[in-house]
Formats: sequence, C-alpha cells, structure tokens
Amino acid sequence: MSAVPRARDRAEPLVVGVVGAGRVGAVLGAALAAAGHRVVAAAGVSTASRDRIARLLPQAAVLPVDQVAHAATDLLLLAVPDDALAGVVTGLRATGAQPAGQIVAHTSGAHGVAVLGETAGIALHPAMTFTGESADLDRLPGIAYGLTAPGPLRPFAARLVTDLGGVPEWVAEDARPVYHAALAHGANHLVTLVNEAADLLRAAGVERPGTVLAPLLRAALENALRLGDAALTGPVSRGDAGTVHKHLDRIPAEAVPAYLALARRTADRAIAAGRLRPQDAVALLDVLAHAARADAEPAQAWLAQARPAQAWPAEAWPAEAWPADGAGRAEEVAP
Repeated sequence: MSAVPRARDRAEPLVVGVVGAGRVGAVLGAALAAAGHRVVAAAGVSTASRDRIARLLPQAAVLPVDQVAHAATDLLLLAVPDDALAGVVTGLRATGAQPAGQIVAHTSGAHGVAVLGETAGIALHPAMTFTGESADLDRLPGIAYGLTAPGPLRPFAARLVTDLGGVPEWVAEDARPVYHAALAHGANHLVTLVNEAADLLRAAGVERPGTVLAPLLRAALENALRLGDAALTGPVSRGDAGTVHKHLDRIPAEAVPAYLALARRTADRAIAAGRLRPQDAVALLDVLAHAARADAEPAQAWLAQARPAQAWPAEAWPAEAWPADGAGRAEEVAP
C-alpha cells in the first residue's frame, strides 16, 4: 500500500470513513465534515452509535466495517479502544478492502504507529474528553492532538490537526504510554476524585456538593496549572498529622486507599518543592504509614481470593462475525 495519500498535497477535500462511531469517532468525523471533508461512511452497530451517526454524520452511509474501509479512499479514522486496535487493523488488512493510497488515522493515546504494522497511517489523539454530543464540537478549537507519524506523513498529520482547529503535539513512538498515562491520570482520575469528594460531602450532610466544590476545584486547577507545586495548600502541605489522622478515622473504608495514596504523594511533592520541611513531616508520614499497614491487611486477603480477569484477544473473535462484532465491541468507549 502506498504511504502517500492521494489528497495529501492538494487542497481538495478528503474522502473519509469512520470505524467506531462512539463518543470520539462520531465527533471527530463531524469536525472533519465541518472543515470541508467528505465523510461518506461510518460503521455503527448499536442503537447509540447509529443515533450518533444520524445526528452528527447525517451525510454518511451506515455500512459494515469492510465497506467503510473500501469507501474511504483518502482517510480511514479508527476510533476504537486501545486493546481492540491491533485486532481491527489486522482484520481490515485481511479483508483486502482498503484502497491504495488510503491513510489510516487512529485515535488511541497509548499507541503510536507500530500497532498499524504495514498499514500506512498516523496516531491522532485528541487531548479532550468527549460525551458524543454536538456540544463537543465547541470544545475542539485550540486543543492539543498527540501526533505520531512517519516522516513522509507528518505534513498530512499536521494538516488534519489544522483542519480540526487544533494544535499538533508530536509524541515519540516509545513515549506514547507515558503521554497517555499523563492524560488518563490527570483527567480520568480527576473525575473519580471529584465524585469521591462529592460522596464524602453527602456523607457529611451537604445537600448540594457541586455548589461547594465547583469554585474550590476551579481555583485549585487554575492555580496548579499556573503555579505547579507552589499551589499546594491544606493539612498535608502543612504537616498537620492530627487532622489527617481524623480524616482517616472517619471517612468510609472504601475511600481510604485513594486518600492514602494521594496524601503520601502530596507529602512527597510538598517536601521536594520546599513547601513542607522534612522535620515537620515526620509525624504526618508516621500517620500515613500506620494507616497504610492497617489498610493493606484486608486488601491482601481480598487479592488472594480474587480471580484474574479474563482477556478477550482480538484473535478470539469469531471469524465469521468480523468485522461487525469488532466494531460493536469497540465503538462505545472513548480512547
């Protein structure tokens, strides 16, 4: 397959297909259409994905994956989960449906271009969270896209980001897992942290946790982005061991492990940044260490009884069901 897309060096619209009409794929497809490209086909199996196609990609035909690949003469967008990507690429290659000159762009943050094997393509990861609604389109201008591409395709990748109104951020192939971990840690875990805080406020009798948290969290986020570790405040950064002990004594057991992990990491960063003197941290670190030992005993017992999760490798999918089942398994999860 040629590594040079037909429309690469021209201002002509690209002919695009979308595999995985989940939250990310449908929105990026709509953004490409808004930029003047022709999104001619999309794969959607579930009711939710077909509804997204109808709302966000009304001009696209709903087709099986192999037919979408065949119709996308310039660009095939693969918006599938990280663990499903290699299997989808392999399955597509086996169908022989992809036309010469087609470029594949996947939206996985964790993968670069190695996962594509011999398929010509790029990694195009939007650093944004998605709901799969039209409102997502308003959030796209100015966001960063984590790009990885072979040399000949770097101009094409940069063009796509420009068309999407974004900013290219080039990420080396071997740095993709760390890049993606940073975003998952900062955004996905933030959602968990906010909801944990809201649950604790409800447990304290606060009826509208969002009203209490919204201004505080917005200020904390803005300060952290502007000041780094200098934005740290609160009992851990002050070394208030007694207050932290009270927290650990009263919060629900299921909230303790996360509190402990974050408190210890906060203490480490506060010490390294000079916000907390080591001598003032002794009592605090003792409290955290004691609580960690107490928490570890039931956790170890649970782990001893837990069964490992069953993996479902791509090669285990029924051959006769591919590609429809492959798309159905993948499409509802945002990368």
